[in-house]
Amino acid sequence: MREKVLTLFHTNDIHSDFNQWPGIVRYVKEHRTKDSLFLDLGDHADRSNPITEATEGMANMELLNIAGVDFATIGNNEGVTFSKDQLDTLYEKASFPILLANLLNEDGTQPSWSIQSSIKVMEDGLRIGLFGVTAPLSHFYEKLGWTVVDLTTCIKKEIEKLQPQVDAIILLSHLGLFKDEQIAEEIDGIDVIIGAHTHHVMDQGKRVGNTLIVQAGKHGHYLGEVTLTFNLDHRLTSSQAILHETKEMVADPDTIQYLEHARERSDDILKQPLATLPEPLPVDWFRETTATRLLCDGVTEWCGESIGMMNAGVLLSDLPKGQLTRGAIHRICPHPINPCVIQLSGSELWTTIERASSLKLINLELKGFGFRGQVLGKMIYTGISVILDPDDEEKVVSISVLGKPIDPKATYSLATLDMYTFGFLYPELTDSEDKNYLMPEFLRDILAWKLNQQ
Repeated sequence: MREKVLTLFHTNDIHSDFNQWPGIVRYVKEHRTKDSLFLDLGDHADRSNPITEATEGMANMELLNIAGVDFATIGNNEGVTFSKDQLDTLYEKASFPILLANLLNEDGTQPSWSIQSSIKVMEDGLRIGLFGVTAPLSHFYEKLGWTVVDLTTCIKKEIEKLQPQVDAIILLSHLGLFKDEQIAEEIDGIDVIIGAHTHHVMDQGKRVGNTLIVQAGKHGHYLGEVTLTFNLDHRLTSSQAILHETKEMVADPDTIQYLEHARERSDDILKQPLATLPEPLPVDWFRETTATRLLCDGVTEWCGESIGMMNAGVLLSDLPKGQLTRGAIHRICPHPINPCVIQLSGSELWTTIERASSLKLINLELKGFGFRGQVLGKMIYTGISVILDPDDEEKVVSISVLGKPIDPKATYSLATLDMYTFGFLYPELTDSEDKNYLMPEFLRDILAWKLNQQ
């Protein structure tokens, strides 16, 4: 019996690391057929890259166009590090649809640049249903003017809509492996979940029930390939997944040429002067300096609070004397990190400061949570005085808040960084139920603002 085969090439979490991308593009161009699709799962853009920063993601969109991507969804880096206006215009010239079923405008309408789902009819008559969802970071999206739809509800709705019309259903998911596994366990009808967000390297994918789950790491180190086989009645009979290492792939010349042009254009854009310093401001990740003190004070003031904290490692290098351009400030503080205000008790603040004083955390080479530096570094404080044991530099002896001993039962309003609310760094900050994220400005925007007050 003759079979029908559909090939799905997929990438995820490139994060504007363009080193491997030209090779991926050429490989797909040379190996794709009329029976294949190329899918990108979001976080292709990352504003820590100067090209993405300067072009507001437009270069990433053009790279996807050049690559011949057929469908994409967005990740959190597209969704919450760009303003609503920027995201509303980002895909205006895209040659591919953005599939996104769980993000709407505030009034409940579908964004003009996305569709919830699509049915792709292949040349041999196969009908493939595709839909996309992204990480439902409601607190961030709502601050930017979006509405996040209940995930389970929208997934079931799309399956119910697509199932009578198609031969297979593919979910483009920027939710992370653990959520993908939960969806596959609890919701029937999805044949393949192509995933992202958690950067898992899944050599042959994973089967949960009748669903194949795949993901291809990060930064383009792997290109994913899924093979779906159908019988003559268009019934799906098998699905397999593999990953291709990309480091030896030959580069696509059109992509290389575009990147060279984009770098030149970005360099011009980032020459914009933002501040002038009469003297250099050194940065040291393991002690307080004028530069780190200035930024911590700036974050606290920006948030309208009296106390604040941040790690010194967010400034990657010294601030030089003279004119500081947009590019220089971006290079020194590249993180897509927003300020936030967290309500916590005095005892929770004490526990957080104790943890921040540990050498393990100070020397942590953090990857993720928006941090694009090398190590976290010393915690810097505004309005908070911390005394350490002279015989044990990790032991906190006393803490004063605005000149008074910390009150374990009092509630404090702390200005800090959103990255502390995402995971294991400071559990008391993560677990706080009262957080206010200030968006869309990044840490580097506050740095430029504060420097101009000097």
